[in-house]
Amino acid sequence: MGKQVETAEHRELVAQLKDVRAAAIEAAQRAAELARDRRRILEALLAEGFSQADLARELGVTRQAIQKMVAVGAERRGK
Repeated sequence: MGKQVETAEHRELVAQLKDVRAAAIEAAQRAAELARDRRRILEALLAEGFSQADLARELGVTRQAIQKMVAVGAERRGK
């Protein structure tokens, strides 16, 4: 059987743990939202004629990283 939350100190630590967990979940959701926004913008720029190499230079990443970002978006949309 596990240890029971017995003292005020333990309850406070458990409350802090729950707060940190909630913040981590919120941060992960926000990161996923930002990744979707990034892919949408990349796809718009590519449609306007920018190359993956151009975008990679602007972002300071490799062309392969751009290619992967776009591919992940296509996979998630079922293309």
